[in-house]
Amino acid sequence: MRRQRAALILAVTSVVATVNGYRPLANRGRLSMVAMAFGLVVSEFSLQVIASQLAALTLASDRLSARMRCIVWAISGLSWLGMLGLNSAGHKSDAVLTAALDVELKSVSRGQGAQLWRQPPRSGAAAKTPGPLRMLRIYRDYAHDSDISYGEQGSANLLDLWRRPDTDPHGRAPVLLQIPGGAWVSGNKRGQAHPLMSHLVELGWICVSINYRLSPRHTWPDQIVDVKRAIAWVKDNISRYGGDPNFIAITGGSAGGHLSALAALTPNRAEFQPGFADADTRVQAAVPFYGVYDFTRSDGVLHPMMVPFLEKTVMKCTQAEVPDRFEAASPVTYVGSHAPPFFVIHGRNDSFIPVEQARSFAARLRDVSRQPVVYAELPLTQHAFDIFGSARATHAAVAVERFLAKTYAARSV
Repeated sequence: MRRQRAALILAVTSVVATVNGYRPLANRGRLSMVAMAFGLVVSEFSLQVIASQLAALTLASDRLSARMRCIVWAISGLSWLGMLGLNSAGHKSDAVLTAALDVELKSVSRGQGAQLWRQPPRSGAAAKTPGPLRMLRIYRDYAHDSDISYGEQGSANLLDLWRRPDTDPHGRAPVLLQIPGGAWVSGNKRGQAHPLMSHLVELGWICVSINYRLSPRHTWPDQIVDVKRAIAWVKDNISRYGGDPNFIAITGGSAGGHLSALAALTPNRAEFQPGFADADTRVQAAVPFYGVYDFTRSDGVLHPMMVPFLEKTVMKCTQAEVPDRFEAASPVTYVGSHAPPFFVIHGRNDSFIPVEQARSFAARLRDVSRQPVVYAELPLTQHAFDIFGSARATHAAVAVERFLAKTYAARSV
């Protein structure tokens, strides 16, 4: 009886997870975190989930009654059909990304960015396709310069440099600065954005991934101060590694999306650069993934747990007491004509950071910025979709490359 019940629970759970992949079953409270986790797995790794469930049911079938076997396989089959649809959506996300790029930019083909800067000779210059297994070893392949100090905060101020082994140390390769996410309280320079960084590195870029101070041990604005200090370090030092200090793009997901957008919109602001106010912290492009852009909204555009969490853990004050602090931490506060080119990417099914955050931020940018603003809203896509080497993450990496190639070419004219 227990085996019968366990098989039925597995099949029903599979159906619920699939339905949640199409439409998150919770966007509020702690259950939204569960919805996010299950949605991420079935959306990005549908085929792997199907294979694992198929294997489990095959092994268990002999121990089920004929009636239960039919029920379980029928329910699971429906679930797998739904997962195949989710898998198809991931593979078709390149069409959404291409359409978003074409609204603002003339098309730049895959790999064309490799021809826009000095690239060391190498056979097969086209980027390899990221994949889940390849991401497990990609750090070893490219992070040859690791744990470099960029500030005075010990392990919180370390960075890794990603570059091809044959990078010309006297070259002028464009630079991508990656800011990890983790709700401002966790996260590390290793383990995030590997599909994007590996793709760009193979085309001749240099990528820099950083640690920064985290709450609750540290208090806002320590996080953005460290990001600014990292930008200043890159400006002063990246030429020693073959990078171009005059072309730095910044990216990150979730909290990293927030910090990358804020850094891009607040160049050289003294309040975020204590002790190094004279340092140049301008960047030439920003690509925030599923970030928070406005902490002041009270109309459902913020997850209901976000402000209480920020008050207790990150800001250590309430919004009612110090509203200016929350406003000053919001990238939307600094939107203006000075903004660099932006590529804002968000999943429509994000259970943690509502997609309305990105919609309104991109719309505000387009109203006032003199530079291109590309906005891609990916259907059936959850939070943190780009961490693993899924099909969707691969398409996103190629789209970002195209955006940055165009931006680099425009600034080089």
